[in-house]
Amino acid sequence: MATAAMVWVLAAVFGAPAQPDPLPPGRVEIQAILITDTIAGRHGPYALAESDGVVVLLDLGEDIDLVVGETVLVEGVATGRVGRARGSWHSSAIRVRRLERLAPPEAPHLAVGNAVRGRVMEQLAPFDDGRALLAGFLIGDTSEMDPSDEEAMRLAGLSHFVAVSGSNVALFLGLLFLAAGPLALGPRRRALVGLVGLPVYTAATRFEPSVMRASVMAGIALAGRLVGIALETWQLLSVAVVGLLVTDPSLASSVGFQLSVAATAGVLVGGRWPTVGGKVARGLLVTLGAQIAVAPLLLMHFGTVPVFSPLANLVAAPLVSGATLAAAAGVAGVPLALDVASALAGMVLDLARGASIWPQATAGQMFVGGALLLLAARFRWTRMPIALGGAALVVIVAIGGSADLPDGGAIVLDVGQGDAILIHGGDGRFALIDGGPDPVILTQKLRRYGVGQLDLVVATHVHADHVTGLAALMGEWSVGELWAAFEPHSTAGSEALVDAATRAGVPIRTPAVGERWHLGALELEVVGPLRRYASPNDQSIVLLVRGPARSMLLAGDIEVVAQRELSGLTADVLKVPHQGAATSDPDWLSAVGADQAVISVGPNAFGHPARWVIDTLETSGTEVLRTDLDGDVAVDLVSAG
Repeated sequence: MATAAMVWVLAAVFGAPAQPDPLPPGRVEIQAILITDTIAGRHGPYALAESDGVVVLLDLGEDIDLVVGETVLVEGVATGRVGRARGSWHSSAIRVRRLERLAPPEAPHLAVGNAVRGRVMEQLAPFDDGRALLAGFLIGDTSEMDPSDEEAMRLAGLSHFVAVSGSNVALFLGLLFLAAGPLALGPRRRALVGLVGLPVYTAATRFEPSVMRASVMAGIALAGRLVGIALETWQLLSVAVVGLLVTDPSLASSVGFQLSVAATAGVLVGGRWPTVGGKVARGLLVTLGAQIAVAPLLLMHFGTVPVFSPLANLVAAPLVSGATLAAAAGVAGVPLALDVASALAGMVLDLARGASIWPQATAGQMFVGGALLLLAARFRWTRMPIALGGAALVVIVAIGGSADLPDGGAIVLDVGQGDAILIHGGDGRFALIDGGPDPVILTQKLRRYGVGQLDLVVATHVHADHVTGLAALMGEWSVGELWAAFEPHSTAGSEALVDAATRAGVPIRTPAVGERWHLGALELEVVGPLRRYASPNDQSIVLLVRGPARSMLLAGDIEVVAQRELSGLTADVLKVPHQGAATSDPDWLSAVGADQAVISVGPNAFGHPARWVIDTLETSGTEVLRTDLDGDVAVDLVSAG
């Protein structure tokens, strides 16, 4: 554990690199060397490049297949704003107008590493869920993975399997020694072969912090073998961490590096704990040691720790090892090996998806459990009862962690600039109205509230801020039925949702006005759309949700035309249409007569919500809540209090 703490000490000593000076804004023409491949960013593809010691972000505007080490000539417009991407500072973003490739990578390890990476991706294509995960196992490339699967791996505590580390480096070296044949006969020759091959593998895996840590440790061990010095694993870890931080102090602030060092230290400690019960018990202690070591970092960076991660890892580890070995054989040309590897990777994904809804412990819960474990260490005679009690308490509190889930009602989820409303019938059954713009955020929210399946999913209309998240659910979550009334409108997002639902075998229906759906203590009634509208927003499915005590109007994004045709609707709670945009009829907003209104909105450049919309509601005596300010908003429809 001292080595894990050493990361923080060295971070304080060396410090993170200072924010660079910005480039002057305006037109630029530079020659640069790429330090990343093309990255599929949230706002479009980009790459990082270095020119005369200055790092810049190239806003490509189109998906150009660039690779690390290439020399390029770039013409474009510099924004003049400093920023961070992939953990690195850049002096400006450059909107690329013209890009010319001047030369391939000059360094031999980059050229060979790029070839290895290209071979892996070429052999794995075409990608399905299993093969996308195999790319993560082999070279740490998760670009083909569904974002919701990446999030499931994290929540299950399995994401380290796609952050290439010690086991992957060991596998690579083993395969390299086999491929080298007579050149690798004898320890010294193997050491030389390994020292030549490690830079190639780090290049192929794009110098991820975890693989750098593992590769430097392996390199030190091989170099020691050459000169006849044998180092213990703790010494290897310590020397590697010190050397890497001296060379690149910014690694101290890298989440991947922190987790890699802490997990390795935890594995070493867990491997020395006394145990009985054979290999299974030993494996459980090793994974438990790693989990304890990374828990503070997970709490700091992500806010929760997966309680049952050691169990998930115990099951996943042999599957991952088998999948990785089979995938390596498949990439080398062994028939059927990739099919076996993909099937094993699919099992890992199934495990991750299932385990992702298992309890997550917060800082407070971990503090209680940790305090009891310290007491167990202090009072040896009560070690086992207290340890078991602390673990049980953490699990019990974590299982009961859906604090804001109403027994019957709605939760307007904070999903950014868009809508997603979770309806809970009070009997463990759920409906979801819209899914927001980000599938990762949506799945995080659903897992937080312990949603295992959805009896009903409603896509109110075709716009991306309502349907994008829903498409990722189809085939991954148990969905009873999908309601949509898209015609005559269509978008790429609505087409993707329909295609995904069709492939998953989810029934799709257009509900009729007046249709009612019962969900526990609640009743959902369709009150719109009354006809086909020219505006996709007016075409929204509008639902009136009635509970024993209160009602809630879910108005989609309807605007003035549809609102005036839906006059006479009243409800105790109003989900304000269209993020509170200035597209509503103020008289209609007041006539709903709600005592509470919820605006589902995130950071945006549209001016949502409009000030006059809030003023109109508040003048009518309506309490206004906003997801961007109040987070998830729970609405109880069962009790009057």
